[in-house]
Amino acid sequence: MSRTPTTRSGRTKTPPTPAAYLDEELLARLKISPEVAWYLTQRGIPLPDCPPLIKTPEPRDEPGAVFDAERVDRVLRAFEKLRHTQGALAGQPLRPDPWQVAYILAPIFGWVHWDDDADMYVRIIREVYVDVPRKNGKTTLGGGIALYMMGGDGEPGAQVITAAVTKEQAGLLFGPVKAIVEKSPALKRVMQPLASVILHPKTDSYFKPVSSLAGAQHGLNLHCGLVDELHEHKSPELVETIESGTGSRRQPLIFIITTADAGKKESVYGRKRERIEQLARGAFRAPAVYGVVFAAEKDDDPFAEETWKKANPGYGISPTRAYLRTAADKAKQSPAELASFLRLHLGIRTKQVTKYLTLESWTANGALVDEEKLRGGEAYGGLDLGAVSDLNALAWLFPDDSDGSVDLLVRFWTPEDNIKDLDRRTAGNASVWVREGWLRTTPGNVTDYDVIGAQIRADLDAFDVKSLGFDRWSSTPLTNSLEGERAPLVGVGQGYKTMSPALKAVKRLLLQGEKQVRAGGRPMLRHGGNPVMAWMVDNLAVAMDAAGNVKPDKSHGGDKIDGVSALCDAMSEVLARPPKRRSAYEDGEFEVI
Repeated sequence: MSRTPTTRSGRTKTPPTPAAYLDEELLARLKISPEVAWYLTQRGIPLPDCPPLIKTPEPRDEPGAVFDAERVDRVLRAFEKLRHTQGALAGQPLRPDPWQVAYILAPIFGWVHWDDDADMYVRIIREVYVDVPRKNGKTTLGGGIALYMMGGDGEPGAQVITAAVTKEQAGLLFGPVKAIVEKSPALKRVMQPLASVILHPKTDSYFKPVSSLAGAQHGLNLHCGLVDELHEHKSPELVETIESGTGSRRQPLIFIITTADAGKKESVYGRKRERIEQLARGAFRAPAVYGVVFAAEKDDDPFAEETWKKANPGYGISPTRAYLRTAADKAKQSPAELASFLRLHLGIRTKQVTKYLTLESWTANGALVDEEKLRGGEAYGGLDLGAVSDLNALAWLFPDDSDGSVDLLVRFWTPEDNIKDLDRRTAGNASVWVREGWLRTTPGNVTDYDVIGAQIRADLDAFDVKSLGFDRWSSTPLTNSLEGERAPLVGVGQGYKTMSPALKAVKRLLLQGEKQVRAGGRPMLRHGGNPVMAWMVDNLAVAMDAAGNVKPDKSHGGDKIDGVSALCDAMSEVLARPPKRRSAYEDGEFEVI
């Protein structure tokens, strides 16, 4: 068995270039990285043919990242010391299935980078989200990771906890783990399983269940926290306390393992799931966060065996074919049973909202927008001023009447004291956006509208501004001042009558541009790839009336869409200008609602 070589200082060297002999299309279909595929092949582990529906990027592009095969070996050796406690496999070594190695264990424990403060290589991934239907071995997997983190990770005084919403539920994971220790000879020699805690005396470490905020806070200095069945947590306090309790550890791990919820957006589960989906779509980056979601798609036949295989990576072993067939037969008998079957066994969130604008079509229209070349050009603006302590956006659209396309220039501001909160919402990306110049800050904890006003006045001088739309119901001293200076401000209604044509025009341009780009043509709504705007496009939810009219839904304050609102205000002004030719905004061929 090959090993990853290390220097005498203990620094891991990069393994051989991994995928020269593997099919790139195959790896893309299976959603397996070249490094993990190399590891599986070297260790004689078959490539699993059960890719997750959603998978965040592995941190292979993180500066200094290397894949350490020896670390993964160590985890798998630790798992083999465990013993099954129930059923036909009772007493046999607990060997993780290939899908568990490929999609969970190898990425989590294999990717490392050098940490000067710790003077060692440490794991890059520190927060893990695993969403998988029932009976796919979640408890055993979570328990094995907990025992490894307590006794095998080399962390002195490791505190490992499993958190659930009730004492009984916390015991549902702790009980089987305790039984594993009691039935595994190698573990009984080094661990002490007690009534409500498992001890590892050699390292002064422990593993225990908690079901309350007080229990999680007591002496909190976590090396590992397992959150079981996230969808059952009604409030975020317990989860957030666990996540914040790892600050003094060198390479901590938060491991969330759950089945799907029904689709409620503002739940603890909903926010975590949305973050993983945004990372998978590329709305922002967070190398320390990794997640997989195993599920069928909404349009899949719920009673087809292929769908069962697609959603359940352990299909045929756990859950068994007979188990799912029985559950499916029950689902055919009533709508309530069907909804339960879709959620618990196929991972489908039955109330999930479909995105109105997709990040794929937005990204496809990305192109260089040269502000200097736009100087003197005909421009239509949109201004969205948030609360005094929040985000503010200014969008300029420059129509090209030769083909009905537009260029978009967008600017963002926020008080500097708001960055900490934005970092929390964006996995630390807000600070990066500020450093890279995509997001500007004003001093203190309230917006300095003079700074925004100065930029607007500079833009009025630089461009041939025909109009600047803003929400007429939320005027500010800034807009009042600009109107007093006879700037071409126009109040724009935010209801269906005004917003629906504007939002639909944006969608038409994006879809047409995506189609043209795929054919080697030109984008239709060209933007400069501002990552703040991409995040907001991905956040967008819409409200729809009975007639099919749409408007941006601002009811969820945490899902910032200020840039999209500014874009719609600007697009409303473009649509209101005197017609010069039949344009792509009005072309029924691309009308999609």
